Amino acid sequence: MEAKSIVIGVEGMTCNSCVQTIEQHVGKMNGIHNIKVSLEDKNAVVIYDSKLQTPATLQEAIYDMGFDATLADSNPQPVLPDTIFLAIPTQSALTSKQICSTLLKNKGILDVKLSSDQKTAVVTFISSIINGKQIMQTVPGVDLSTSAPEVTPGTCEDSSWSQASSVVLRLKVEGMTCHSCTSTIEGKIGKLQGIQRIKVSLDNREAVVVYQPHLITAEEIKHQIEAAGFTASFKKQPRPLKLSAIDLERLRNTQTKGSETALKENSNVNDTKTIVFRIDGMHCRSCVLNIQSTVSALPSVTSIVVSLEKKSAIINYNPNLISIDVLRKAIEAVSPETFKVSLPDEYENVALFSTLASPLKSPHPALKDASQPLTQVVVINIEGMTCNSCVQSIEGVISQKAGVKSIHVSLSNCNATIEYDPLQTCPEDLRSSIEDMGFDASLSAKAELPVGIAQPSAEVQLESHKTEPPSKVSPAHLARQETKTISKCYVQVTGMTCASCVANIERNLRREDGIHSILVALMAGKAEVRYNPAVIHPSAIAELIRELGFGATVMENCGEGDGILELVVRGMTCASCVHKIESTLMKTNGVLYCSVALATNKAHIKYDPEIIGPRDVIEVIKDLGFTPSLVKKDRSASHLDHKQEIRQWKRSFVVSLVFCIPVMGLMIYMMVMDSQLADARAHHNISNEEMEGLHSSMVLEYQLLPGLSVMNFLSFLLCVPVQMFGGWHFYIQAYKALKHKTANMDVLIVLATSIAFVYSFVILLVAMAEKAKVNPVTFFDTPPMLFVFISLGRWLEHVAKGKTSEALARLISLQATEATIVTLGPDNVLLSEEQVDVELVQRGDIVKVIPGGKFPVDGHVIEGHSMVDESLITGEAMPVTKKPGNTVIAGSINQNGSLLISATHVGADTTLSQIVKLVEEAQTSKAPIQQFADKLSGYFVPSIVAVSVVTLFAWIIIGFVDFEIVEKYFLGYNKSISAAEVIIRFAFQASITVLCIACPCSLGLATPTAVMVGTGVGAQNGILIKGGEPLEMAHKVKVVVFDKTGTITHGTPEVMQVKFLVESNQLPHNKMLAIVGTAESNSEHPLGVAITKYCKKELESETLGTCTDFQVVPGCGISCKVTNIEALLYRKNEMVEENNIKNVTLVKIEENRDESVQPALIIDAELPTTLTSQKYSVLIGNREWMNRNGLLVKNEVDKAMTEHERRGRTAVLAAVDGVLCGLIAIADTVKPEAELAVYTLKSMGLEVVLMTGDNSKTARSIASQVGITKVFAEVLPSHKVAKVKQLQDEGKRVAMVGDGINDSPALAMANVGIAIGTGTDVAIEAADVVLIRDDLMDVVASIDLSRKTVKRIRINFVFALIYNLIGVPIAAGVFLPIGLVLQPWMGSAAMAASSVSVVLSSLLLKMYQKPSAEKLEFRARGQMRHKSPSQISVHIGIDETGTGSPKLSLMDQIINYSRASINSLFSDKRSVNSIVLNEPDKHSLLVGDFGEDDDTAL
Repeated sequence: MEAKSIVIGVEGMTCNSCVQTIEQHVGKMNGIHNIKVSLEDKNAVVIYDSKLQTPATLQEAIYDMGFDATLADSNPQPVLPDTIFLAIPTQSALTSKQICSTLLKNKGILDVKLSSDQKTAVVTFISSIINGKQIMQTVPGVDLSTSAPEVTPGTCEDSSWSQASSVVLRLKVEGMTCHSCTSTIEGKIGKLQGIQRIKVSLDNREAVVVYQPHLITAEEIKHQIEAAGFTASFKKQPRPLKLSAIDLERLRNTQTKGSETALKENSNVNDTKTIVFRIDGMHCRSCVLNIQSTVSALPSVTSIVVSLEKKSAIINYNPNLISIDVLRKAIEAVSPETFKVSLPDEYENVALFSTLASPLKSPHPALKDASQPLTQVVVINIEGMTCNSCVQSIEGVISQKAGVKSIHVSLSNCNATIEYDPLQTCPEDLRSSIEDMGFDASLSAKAELPVGIAQPSAEVQLESHKTEPPSKVSPAHLARQETKTISKCYVQVTGMTCASCVANIERNLRREDGIHSILVALMAGKAEVRYNPAVIHPSAIAELIRELGFGATVMENCGEGDGILELVVRGMTCASCVHKIESTLMKTNGVLYCSVALATNKAHIKYDPEIIGPRDVIEVIKDLGFTPSLVKKDRSASHLDHKQEIRQWKRSFVVSLVFCIPVMGLMIYMMVMDSQLADARAHHNISNEEMEGLHSSMVLEYQLLPGLSVMNFLSFLLCVPVQMFGGWHFYIQAYKALKHKTANMDVLIVLATSIAFVYSFVILLVAMAEKAKVNPVTFFDTPPMLFVFISLGRWLEHVAKGKTSEALARLISLQATEATIVTLGPDNVLLSEEQVDVELVQRGDIVKVIPGGKFPVDGHVIEGHSMVDESLITGEAMPVTKKPGNTVIAGSINQNGSLLISATHVGADTTLSQIVKLVEEAQTSKAPIQQFADKLSGYFVPSIVAVSVVTLFAWIIIGFVDFEIVEKYFLGYNKSISAAEVIIRFAFQASITVLCIACPCSLGLATPTAVMVGTGVGAQNGILIKGGEPLEMAHKVKVVVFDKTGTITHGTPEVMQVKFLVESNQLPHNKMLAIVGTAESNSEHPLGVAITKYCKKELESETLGTCTDFQVVPGCGISCKVTNIEALLYRKNEMVEENNIKNVTLVKIEENRDESVQPALIIDAELPTTLTSQKYSVLIGNREWMNRNGLLVKNEVDKAMTEHERRGRTAVLAAVDGVLCGLIAIADTVKPEAELAVYTLKSMGLEVVLMTGDNSKTARSIASQVGITKVFAEVLPSHKVAKVKQLQDEGKRVAMVGDGINDSPALAMANVGIAIGTGTDVAIEAADVVLIRDDLMDVVASIDLSRKTVKRIRINFVFALIYNLIGVPIAAGVFLPIGLVLQPWMGSAAMAASSVSVVLSSLLLKMYQKPSAEKLEFRARGQMRHKSPSQISVHIGIDETGTGSPKLSLMDQIINYSRASINSLFSDKRSVNSIVLNEPDKHSLLVGDFGEDDDTAL
């Protein structure tokens, strides 16, 4: 007989009588063991005998009763039966046959077999329908068989024990760097007794451990992880696994049970007693959990409730199976075995507790299925979803999790239905994963259904819910409450110097209660903390940070993490619309603030970008029936290109010019006429009357009214519009300046023109009043001409300024305006795509970029291959290949392939926005020299006005005292004018000319224009300079400090040399490389990666053989087995033969020896048909590893290793099948341009210093290669700052060149911090100069550019000052004796020329060319030499006392050498070869263990 279970969907049931009818009718049918019909779920679960019934006949039977029946699952599931052994009494009233037939009449009993002696009946039954006790009651007199086979411990009983007592523990693990760390932890902890499962996640930095608390404690697990060298802390206290998962684990492990087990399990329900123990020695919740989990695991205990407050444990147990004493001992044995257990009274009568059953045990075993792994369904309630993108993101993330078969998230029902494999995951894990995404998740009250398996009856479900102790609130509920109340605060943290400070604060605060998460920004000196306000408050958080030794203050109202959205909302009609939008948005999860203005149709929204994005907000408003759109931001660089100013000044110039030309015409005419008159007077002695007659007979001197000539009238008419329209802008600016009690350029211009105009106007009125016969001399010609020159100057100046900020404008124009967002289905199938504004792209969006398109945001590629032009951002001319996993920068241009990228930085966070912000800040920041110029301008205007007034009065006095001087030097003087008028006119002309020529503009322009052009040129060359100050400071630098790793060197190790230790006829070289490369292909250690990369390159193959049994021993090496390399070698050989090229040996011989070229013999490369895969056993590691594995390292090999180590390399040995066959030397290589850069800096007169955290040996080696003589080795990141400070205290200006986070404090401390090769790093924040390209020649270029710019600023100042220092005295008439007189218009022309010349001089910087490496190399030819070790002084730490002592006499060196030789005789140590002859103070080390410290682990 085989029992099977099927679920049949039943439609058309209306009430319980329908249920009963179906159950009775079907239940009577032949072969039906049990049927349960559920009205709510509209289904029937039938357990039947597959020999007598089929699903189709059952469906038909229900259909015949008038209901619609459908088969939910066409495959019925087998039901796992239980077996019980019954002893038949010899004096029984019934025969054994009758007993069999009586038993078979019961529902749920499948089969009864009798033993040959007729004394034992073996009953096979379904435990969900009937249990052992009920079976015994059906036949009076039968009893459990004592002779029944014993259940061997460790089978079903043991497995159910082990699963029931499993506890899940989550640990936070700090200090992991790569996947080998995770495998180390998993390997170490997994081997411990009592550990069932462990999974370590590198990304989440956590370990999830399932363990048995009666065998091992949580503390012990934590201790073991810490012993492996990591920092571990409890994330959540250990908790027992939930009912469902354990029961299912037990179902998987449990085979057919013996009668005793079945009975035990069922007798739990009825024969239980309750006892209360007093327990002393419990300290906290974890003690309670430990006791509960351990004791509830005992098979005889049905429930246990431990109270920490009452120091008691109330246990519900089966007295038939366990005694009170055993229970007491069991509690005392719980780790840490310090609990004292005593019995206060007998609490036998406590009926309440007999109803409690442990959540760890279900009195109703679920149905068992032996044929296939179970699948369960769980419903999780989710709050906080706002739109379909939330749904998609949850479905996307959870469906990727191990064990999840399917997931359906419903936005309307706010829940997720997940089908999962309980052997791989559990509901609690799934719930916490959803919470980690920022939603509130709680487990639904619906029972978890084993899919495709008969559903337990309704009563079973109800009872299983009753079993939870009433005192407990479900953890999911608590978690939900907690997430609802999470708050965020910002703390200002001071005193952090490097990344380890950050890690220290983060690690310690995460352990505190009530702190949900913490994110510390080193550069901003800010910590963002998410915490539970019910448990902890911000001031306490700041106090915790202070206790760690940092300064901390809570930042008030710091919403820097918030996103701000400005929208135009159309369709609002009244205040209720406003209220509707505001109230709906404020209810939306993630919206922090919202304000809508009806009058302007604008909405201002603040939101938390971690929870919600701008598109979601727009969607919410759309759903309310309004049409929102983004407020268009001005993305063009219009504020930089000076277009408006250029237009304005051009217009001003044209207006002035139109009126100025006639004025100039009139003036020239008058000049000509005047000179004629002067001639006439010189040749013909003309009387005054004749003169007056002549005067009035000239057309322009003709008087329209008495005292008003045509000339003056026309000049007045032409001057008024210029004064009004041309000078309008000057008047406004001058008024504003005077209002703020300052005097600028415009004040001078307004003074000059207004005085000229008003003086002329007044003189004219006086002449008209006096009805003068001779027309007065006016200055109406001055304002138009002044304005013409000034507006021309300003126009040209703005045109030039627009050019200076071209670089920035170009950067800004790189930003894309739109993005194509796509929705992906399973297997990255494109479902939909839409064009959105670039402001609306959210973090995590998938963006599609077509060939030729710009990248709208920073992100990483998830699909597609392409070449990308990043030249406008990094200055790198060659396009860069992008494939899945690579990062892309906003603003770069996609060239040939279509790419899908996942957005990581959007909006103002993109690299491009940051660069633009930097350059903008740089161009607006003032250089110190400029502040001096501004100060100067402040005093300049008043002093010029004073000079002008002095000039006026001086000439008036001089004129009246000695009129002849004026008469002599005043051109165009004629006798027709009175002497007083001549003097005043001359004095006015001089003073106005002084006002006109003096120009503070050129002073003000001298620095900013040069700084602008300089920073712009820098940006075009891949050098970002943050402002005028570093640009100016860089030329004063005297010391350049280089970091080593990643700055002077590449930062990634490379194979320098391979030395083969066996003949190629024993082991071909190619073959050895193939074996070693394959062996290291599984290693994640940088040295292993370097070896694999080298082997792949030499073998010209992307794939290698197969590696198995891979083992890593940190600090020593690896061991493994290698197979499948024959095909690789065969391919290589074929290629060689085809090309008919001899295979050059892969040995890299040192530079000083000739390269030996010899063919590599590949013996085993036969025909592919005969390729038989051979297994090689491989060891790779340091000396110690070889010695451990019983391999002897020969003396010459040892010498070679020591030599490499002396040169700062890591030497690694390789052995194949127990034979030492290769020595591989690996080192972090020096960048090719480093030596030239150092040489060039030295030739520029700078001192170059190397500062590194690495050991002195490596530092010395690197320094000798690049030509640096002063080295500070083994310097900690925090000491780098101190070292820079030390150099500054000596009065030196320091430039620090670094590449990363650990250098950032030193970069900030240095006078000029130069961050290299990191366009997107923290270093950008700290540094003053950022080199986008990873090229050390740019350090030279940045200092060179600074020198050129400062030189240009000085030239500009000379230009500006020459005009003023020479021009003002000329204008004032100091040089009158030598005939130098200036008209006012000449003064204004000179003034305009000074401004324009300064700007043009600055623009010459645009011609700047970076010093090219070729030229510098040519110049340095033959002068660059590697330094010998004796020329290098190495200082350890930040002490000034170096270990190098270069001044050793020849005698000393001979003594040292002989002493070393003698030492080597007594010692078989290997250090001799590494002796550096100039180190007498290290002789104690000669017999020491050199070399080993450099054997870095693979």
